[in-house]
Amino acid sequence: MYPPATPEMQGHHLITQILNYQLTHGMHLKHINLAQPSHSTSSYPISTSIFPTPFPRALFHDAQHTLQPIYNELYARLSDNEPWLYEKVIRPLLPVDPFARILWEIHIRITNEGEGGGYGSDVSMGLFRSDYMLHSENAKHGLQLKQVEFNTIACAGGCHANKVVDMHRYLTRTGVYISLSDANEGKGESPITLSSLPTNGNIKGLADSLAVAHGMYGPARCSLAAEAGVLFIVQPNNFNVADELPIEYALWNRDIPVPTYRVEWGDDVLERTCLSNTRELLFYPHLQGEGSRGKGQPVEISVVYFRAGLEVHEYDATGIECRVRLEQSRAIKCPSLLGHILTFKKVQQVLMGPGVLERFLDTEEKVSVIRDTFVSMYPMDGDSEEGRYARRLATNPDTAWKYILKPSLEGGGHNIYGEDIPGFLLGMSSESEWGRYVLMERIRSPVVGNVLMSREGVEESDVISEVGVFGLCIWKKGEILRNETVGWSLKTKFADVDEMSVVKGFGCFDTPLLV
Repeated sequence: MYPPATPEMQGHHLITQILNYQLTHGMHLKHINLAQPSHSTSSYPISTSIFPTPFPRALFHDAQHTLQPIYNELYARLSDNEPWLYEKVIRPLLPVDPFARILWEIHIRITNEGEGGGYGSDVSMGLFRSDYMLHSENAKHGLQLKQVEFNTIACAGGCHANKVVDMHRYLTRTGVYISLSDANEGKGESPITLSSLPTNGNIKGLADSLAVAHGMYGPARCSLAAEAGVLFIVQPNNFNVADELPIEYALWNRDIPVPTYRVEWGDDVLERTCLSNTRELLFYPHLQGEGSRGKGQPVEISVVYFRAGLEVHEYDATGIECRVRLEQSRAIKCPSLLGHILTFKKVQQVLMGPGVLERFLDTEEKVSVIRDTFVSMYPMDGDSEEGRYARRLATNPDTAWKYILKPSLEGGGHNIYGEDIPGFLLGMSSESEWGRYVLMERIRSPVVGNVLMSREGVEESDVISEVGVFGLCIWKKGEILRNETVGWSLKTKFADVDEMSVVKGFGCFDTPLLV
């Protein structure tokens, strides 16, 4: 029986162990209370599964070692082709999508001869995350991996995922799951063994990736700078610091430390950075607590790692100036502006067109492997035949239940599902607004049983999971300098819940029980 039944006393003991592990390993979200004194803070545990969730071993391996390097290569090639990106992705969105318009206007401003001066670095970096769910077409085809989305900016969850895996492996070592099996069946056997729970090195992998880019940049070039270092661009009032700071700590903790700093998006960026005459990005640490190594001197930034700047509301006049300054600098950006645009769901939809993959991938095998991860996606414009077909599907209740309506926004909570789609579309002031969205076929995932723990309590039910794979890609004008898989995450939600975002309260971090 899976998951094993949990007698009340043993269940209480297990939950207590999990809460203690979370408390002592930083597996929390920060509670933001602006009225709270700055020296005081409170937090609450990240949602997690009580037991690991069964997942096919072969498909878990394929997601990391077969798919991710090809996806890394594909998205690097896409970002190098500005004409294609404009014609196929941006131009259809300009009249209807404010975010696309803002980002492209920044791009035009930077590349406008005589004004923007061009991008400061010809090296681009991506810390990508490609998300998949299991899909069951029919008994003949068996289970397949189908891509949910491809993320190119502020790809979160790596540190939480790392620690949840460590927690499940700790519980396995201590014999908790064996004791439950013993109570259930009297055999002392459990399907949960260390060999069935893969290790997770996300924190080291993500930190090593930034260190690689830092090394490629080299030592500080500006005579004013004390040293070179990595700069995290973060959101103000950040409730998810526990998913960012471990990467910074790991960078500082290397045998040869990589100086790493953080600055809040907005005024803080403009006040604490400047460009040298040769466009090195100089960062001025606070006098207290950070930057003492430089004794007040600025740090020359080697890598700008965006954990902010992914939402349209961040691009007021100040936010626009932030992005312009960072992009004009010689620092390696993770991601660059064009790499950021690739996170739009429109890119995912356009890639499904005939001949598109063949244009950017150099073998039929790579094309076939990527195409096998696709489910149907359609534009929602009113001009193309494909768009008009999608509009008929989306506005008809008899067909809309099979689809998801997706905008080009990150962070969870933005999608419209199934039966809600017709009313949502018809409630808009103009049908032209429909073009901001793409229509995606719903992935049909098989359900399994598990017990999930969140702020709402502990509940057993049918669940479905989503595996995310982190990839590093560094490239320069068509030449790929680094391409590898650096980690993974598993998120699980109740089968009757649509969204998956853990930090928004929909899903839980989890560990695959490889079968």
